[in-house]
Amino acid sequence: MLRILRSCSLLLLSALPWLAPSPASGQSGPIQPLSAEERDGRHDFDFWVGSTWKGHNRRLLNPLTGSTTWVEFDAVAAAHPIMDGLGNIEEAENFSPSGRFKGMTLRLYDPKAHQWSIYWWNPSNGPMGVPTIGQFRNGRGEFFDQEMFQGRSILVRYVWSNITADSAQFEQSFSVDGGRSWEANWITQWVRQ
Repeated sequence: MLRILRSCSLLLLSALPWLAPSPASGQSGPIQPLSAEERDGRHDFDFWVGSTWKGHNRRLLNPLTGSTTWVEFDAVAAAHPIMDGLGNIEEAENFSPSGRFKGMTLRLYDPKAHQWSIYWWNPSNGPMGVPTIGQFRNGRGEFFDQEMFQGRSILVRYVWSNITADSAQFEQSFSVDGGRSWEANWITQWVRQ
């Protein structure tokens, strides 16, 4: 089933050139398939694995409504490798104003496609949803999927950036116009503990 989902997601990504990074990201043009000679990205998340991280979250209340109200809260996270480095599992705990909640991220690397599939799971959301799929280029990871949000189909983008030995930034954005514009709705500044 995972192989079918991955194949469908890869087909979607390759068929939709508008999933190219936005000009605001500093990159432009359609996402090009990687050649066999390009680098092996199985170590892209090595910076994240094996340490405990403290995060400061900013989450937009009521995304895609024109809201400008953000809430801020802290989090802790830790990840460990699986499958001889072809994946990792992260457990996170968030301390939001509305209460504490936990979640888990499963990241799996496909060495043939040179892409990561990222699955997020929270006990209150039910089963794991579709993977967010992408890769790192020049120290920046971009990952995309299509989901239902408040009754409509949207694109979701995760970006990992500003990665150093002791810090990183995560950003989640939504698009309702096929990726022509993005609204950031979750930004986390992570610091290694």
